[in-house]
Amino acid sequence: MATAPEDRPLPDQIEGAPHPSETATLYGQSRAEADFLEAFASGRLHSGWLITGPQGVGKATLAWRMSAFLLSQPLVAADDMFGAPPPPTSLDVDDDHPDMRLIRSGAHPRLFTLRRAWDDKGDKLKSLITVDEVRKLKNFFMMSAADGGRRVVIVDPADEMNVNAANAILKLLEEPPADATILIVSHQPSRLLPTIRSRCRELRCGLLGAADVTAALAAADIQTDAGEALTALSGGSVGEAIRLTNLDGLALYSELISLFNGLPRFDRPRGLKLADSCVGKAGATRFALMLDLIDKFLARTARAGLQGPPATQAAQGEALLLAKLSPHDVAARRWAALAQDVSDRTRHGKAVNLDPAALILDTLFKIEQVAQDVT
Repeated sequence: MATAPEDRPLPDQIEGAPHPSETATLYGQSRAEADFLEAFASGRLHSGWLITGPQGVGKATLAWRMSAFLLSQPLVAADDMFGAPPPPTSLDVDDDHPDMRLIRSGAHPRLFTLRRAWDDKGDKLKSLITVDEVRKLKNFFMMSAADGGRRVVIVDPADEMNVNAANAILKLLEEPPADATILIVSHQPSRLLPTIRSRCRELRCGLLGAADVTAALAAADIQTDAGEALTALSGGSVGEAIRLTNLDGLALYSELISLFNGLPRFDRPRGLKLADSCVGKAGATRFALMLDLIDKFLARTARAGLQGPPATQAAQGEALLLAKLSPHDVAARRWAALAQDVSDRTRHGKAVNLDPAALILDTLFKIEQVAQDVT
């Protein structure tokens, strides 16, 4: 059955979080905002901007803030009685501003959002942004030209464009329409066409600290007293911290750390019970989360062998465990190799629909084997 348009989740929105267009405050990315404002104030506004950084650190929120700012600014700043007005020092736009009201309603005539579309049946999102969506830009520019003022396109994320869509965007960057700004959000810019990257000015968004993650969670109406642990496990990504909170990821990671505290041998019945909790349709979400958390554990273990145990634990007892399992660089290399092997096997297991419990148990046994070899 097709999903009604009003009930369809947006592909550029994290479940459990407000849409980036509704996020009032951007945390931890003041440098990127300042760079954009400096370019705007100095008259060096590029037609293409590439907003990069890890997933979930505020890139889309920055793009929407830039959009609201640009759409609310006149093409030519009018001098006041004392001369030219001072340059803007913030991207903030008042909620009551006409352009902001149009943006929040999803009806701004000079803003186009390029993202994955729903299929013809309306029952699922397409896996990629197709050239059909890019072709809609032609009508957008024709219609918005009559309205006057600046025009903005947000591509979120560009990593999901297929080859034809990427080439169509490249052509647009090579011959940008007048008064148009194209904001391209990318989690992995190295995978984009080099010519797309060369046509844009880059704004890089970095990982967030615990204070910013906690503040951003609170702004999304998510209260937590585990901000430091969430920051450690999410790698400083608010989006990932929200996902972990929604899925009770900290509790599951604590279960894994408790199980691994028995290494170089883990409790077999306990491991089997953990694996069985991922079976069936009801366990599908837990299965995906379990694989992600094991991947995070292996990465943190490998890093501990090079940099020492983490300063902030993602679970009680984690620091002592990682110090035991990865005391030196040789151990770090073994854990890093295992992480790659597990990633490859997981990808293959998903492709052939391997039993989730069997895949989890196999991974646990491999972790046990490396633990026996390095301790």
